[in-house]
Amino acid sequence: MISNFNRFVLANIDTLLQGLWVTVSVCFLAFLLAIVLGLTACLIRLYVPVVRYLAIGYIEFCRATPIFVQLLWVNYVWPELFGFPRSVFTAGVIALALQSSGYLAETFRSGIEGLARGQIESGLAVGMRYRQVFAHIVMPQVLLVMAPSLINQIAVVIKSSTLVSVIAIPDLMYEAMRIVNQWFEPIEILTSVALMYFIVIFLISMLANYFVAHFNRKLGMRSA
Repeated sequence: MISNFNRFVLANIDTLLQGLWVTVSVCFLAFLLAIVLGLTACLIRLYVPVVRYLAIGYIEFCRATPIFVQLLWVNYVWPELFGFPRSVFTAGVIALALQSSGYLAETFRSGIEGLARGQIESGLAVGMRYRQVFAHIVMPQVLLVMAPSLINQIAVVIKSSTLVSVIAIPDLMYEAMRIVNQWFEPIEILTSVALMYFIVIFLISMLANYFVAHFNRKLGMRSA
């Protein structure tokens, strides 16, 4: 087994690390886009009655559609309908962001609605604009409450990213399966890949938890 590990894993470590970098890049961009889309959908649902049901429809569609279907839909249908995305990388980012944005929108909504109304009214009473109240009072507390859900959603995005290989994005899973199909030795390669995903998710979770704890101490607040 050690000889197989050296032959199939260590000999292809550069390829696997390159695939890991693609995975991290896709997930990072997708999660940032998901936060923007999710927060936008949440705010429209809460504060723009005219198009509230459009936001609700968007949220439910993103949550109820399998990521596999979204990947194929964005990659093959969107270019015909909208003229973009023009690359599989962009399609993967958008598809991952769409699904996560639906869940994040609901997470944002529960955090905002759970905030005591008196805090908003107090901010307005001392002369703050609503935008300032939202940025300095509402969002810090909402982010603190939803921190565990955010960390969990990051892990979900990384796990879901294993499917982007179906549209030929050269991520870690794509490169691993290419090596497996070349040598027909899955044990060492897939075991190593599983450990790589575990390490990435574990490190991100640890780092995120550290920043949450730092945020708590800085503001003298506690997460729910």
